[in-house]
Amino acid sequence: MSITYVLQRIAQLILIVFIAITINFILPRMIPGDPIESALTTKIAISGNVSVDVQKVAEAYRQKFGLDKPLWQQYLNYLNDVLHFEFGVSLVKFPETVVSQIRSALPWTITLMMVSTITAFLVGSILGALFVWPSTPRLFHVLVSPFMLLSTIPFFLLGIILLSIFATELRIFPPGGGFSPTLIRGFNMETILDILHHSILPALSIILGSMGAWALGMRAMMITVLGEDYVTFAEAKGLHPRRVFLWYGMRNAMLPQVTQLALALGGVLGGTVLVEAIFSYPGIGTLLFAAIATKDYFVIQGIVLILIFALAGALFIIDMIYPLLDPRIRYTD
Repeated sequence: MSITYVLQRIAQLILIVFIAITINFILPRMIPGDPIESALTTKIAISGNVSVDVQKVAEAYRQKFGLDKPLWQQYLNYLNDVLHFEFGVSLVKFPETVVSQIRSALPWTITLMMVSTITAFLVGSILGALFVWPSTPRLFHVLVSPFMLLSTIPFFLLGIILLSIFATELRIFPPGGGFSPTLIRGFNMETILDILHHSILPALSIILGSMGAWALGMRAMMITVLGEDYVTFAEAKGLHPRRVFLWYGMRNAMLPQVTQLALALGGVLGGTVLVEAIFSYPGIGTLLFAAIATKDYFVIQGIVLILIFALAGALFIIDMIYPLLDPRIRYTD
């Protein structure tokens, strides 16, 4: 891999991130309404204090947060904050900082989404490859239709179905939250088991919803691989069927899957917002959902910036390791 190509990709990465963070600055300001007055109204409604002059307090808050300055000056301040990874404070939960909110929600989403996404990717890809492999038992071919059905059902709808069956009717799993409200959390087996118990339904809705798409994508790629000469040659050499399946079949059909996995992992911090909201799971998705509902500009910007960096980084890394996955790919000057 040439140095010139790497530098070009880094330059493209910087340009893409710059455009994305600029759009991230513009979009929240296109939301109708005043975020300061909305946040103050929420606080006043909670406290029950109706004697507060919302307009005067809102003006003081605008000065404090720099929202009274011209848009170009807000943009320059925003870029400076991004360079220093300073995302400001929450308008709704002032004086709590955006970074502290993201820091508390991040481990929940990373754990849930990483485990769910990788599990769905591995299981779906293997099953999708087996669907069309000639020596596969007929039982696997029967599973194609159910997987096609699962791939069309949104995550949040699966979550509602699972919640209704296993939490409301059967009462096997808790209906929401990341842990029991009476739990005293610590690094012990009781805490681990309680968190796992609460994460099963959200994880299952994501796995079932995405596994079908992974399986169908791998199935389509394996169909094209079966007719290739290298597969026929490997079988003619008398190699073990498992080796032919894994190294000559799946490995050469995996590139589009890996690209899609990079996109999925890059967006893993965003999770599936509605799934986390449905299960009241204390992750980034729930935090973003609440920030959008309350027009909390700085929290929205902070979360989206984290997503931009994660997605751009994932695409850059996968672009760099492509030659390791497929020796036919070479980056030269």
